[in-house]
Amino acid sequence: SESRPEWTMTDLAILTAGAITVPLYPTLGAEQMRGILADSGARFAVVSDEEQAAKLRSVRQSLPSLEAVAVIDRGEGDTPGAGATEMRLSVVVARGHKRLMTEGGLGRRYREVTAGLDPDAVATIIYTSGTTGEPKGVMLTHANILSNVKASRQVIPMTSEDWALSFLPLSHSLERTVMYLYLYDGVTVAFAESLETIGRDLQAVAPTIMTGVPRVFEKVQARVLESVAQAPALRRKIFGWALGVGWGRASRELAGQSVPWPLRLQNRLADRLVFGKIRARTGGNLRLIVSGGAPLGRAPAEFFCAIGMPIAEGYGLTETAPVLTVNPREAVRIGTVGPAIPGVELKVAADGELLARGPNIMPGYFGKPEATAEVIKDGWFHTGDIAEIDADGYVTITDRKKDLLVTSGGKNIAPQPVEGRLRASPLVAEAVLIGDRRQYVTALLLPDRALLEEQVRRAGGEAPALEVLVERDDVRAWYQAVVDEVNKSLAGFEQIKRFAVLAAEFSIAGGELTPTMKVRRRVVTERWQAVIDGLYS
Repeated sequence: SESRPEWTMTDLAILTAGAITVPLYPTLGAEQMRGILADSGARFAVVSDEEQAAKLRSVRQSLPSLEAVAVIDRGEGDTPGAGATEMRLSVVVARGHKRLMTEGGLGRRYREVTAGLDPDAVATIIYTSGTTGEPKGVMLTHANILSNVKASRQVIPMTSEDWALSFLPLSHSLERTVMYLYLYDGVTVAFAESLETIGRDLQAVAPTIMTGVPRVFEKVQARVLESVAQAPALRRKIFGWALGVGWGRASRELAGQSVPWPLRLQNRLADRLVFGKIRARTGGNLRLIVSGGAPLGRAPAEFFCAIGMPIAEGYGLTETAPVLTVNPREAVRIGTVGPAIPGVELKVAADGELLARGPNIMPGYFGKPEATAEVIKDGWFHTGDIAEIDADGYVTITDRKKDLLVTSGGKNIAPQPVEGRLRASPLVAEAVLIGDRRQYVTALLLPDRALLEEQVRRAGGEAPALEVLVERDDVRAWYQAVVDEVNKSLAGFEQIKRFAVLAAEFSIAGGELTPTMKVRRRVVTERWQAVIDGLYS
């Protein structure tokens, strides 16, 4: 199901009954759903609507363990597709209510079952998004999750006065744990209608708290900068001045230095002329923004700090329930993911890999003892990420261990920071670095179609089909300028020697993106192998 109140209500009902929740992304295809349902041995399924129910029906004959399906949204006139074993969720609720009203002592027995749950019992099995292989079922216990909630709230304080807008999928471990954190502290939660309506929903809800992934913040920054680029010269000049003033103020605050009164006065003016108007688009009340799920680039982090909306970046994995580190709101260090949360220990192995241990570490992968033994050794969980830890305990993630590109010359290159700088351009929707076992580095760039077409029209032409557009000399020159700017900050062996602009879009349905919007590098390189070979011919 998409994220909605019924998602969390159903999840809590399952957990308090002592059963196990297996979340599935609604973007999964029928065969992917079948694989997870079969692997977990699920007995019951709850789906959001007829579209999800139809996918499930198409594979149900190969799921002998599945006993019943409940559909959240079904019109009164709809006929269930599988007889008595498929019903509206409202019918399930009504049955439960009737039992509570008619069976003596049922409410008491329910409370006894809930109170008697073993904290070390498995609460959920979350299947990883599988950027490098087939998804594995991460088992998390009640104790894993609750320890993470209690530790996180010490670093990210919330109160019952706060409002939150939830738009990340609850199937993802970060948003689900954040939801538990909201409930724990009595925060009011509103659900965005969809990713496309976030801008409208932010203004309607005016939240004080929001969690997001870097992709969201990168695109917000790109849209603002693109809007400014189209403004008259005077407005562009005022914006540039304001951004300089804002970062001057923010950089001093982040370093623990006092802000001189002339700069404070200038910042007040910049806030009135520029920053306040940008913040108003988010409802004007945001006091806390948390970013996770992937590395946040320095450019968007500095931009949001400058306009008075600092982002606290955190880090973790599904296997760690999920939070390992987070930047304290009053001590944010841009470029880091913060220190370990209370109760978590971190260290860096000899090869640079970050290791973790604590009460939030999973007991293992469901039905895969060999895979579990590969990542949990001597009590330490091997994250697969390359990291550095400074003297104050702040962690900097440099790249995925398995994602490192090793050129034919033996040079190691971390692709994610470079890809993040490329995506900082409004013209670039996505970027994938290539170069493993190759003599030099190249890049696949996906254009932001709407912005590219708008730029072509501003240049005085009509935008043809995207396939034609990406081959035009003037368009190639624009992307060459983006690559040249990024190359300025790179070592010679890291620099992008050639690139291709793809007339395509990455999507979850197409397989290029995981449900959490991470690029499946293997899928991309296989699909565009001919283009990549051309870059090295």
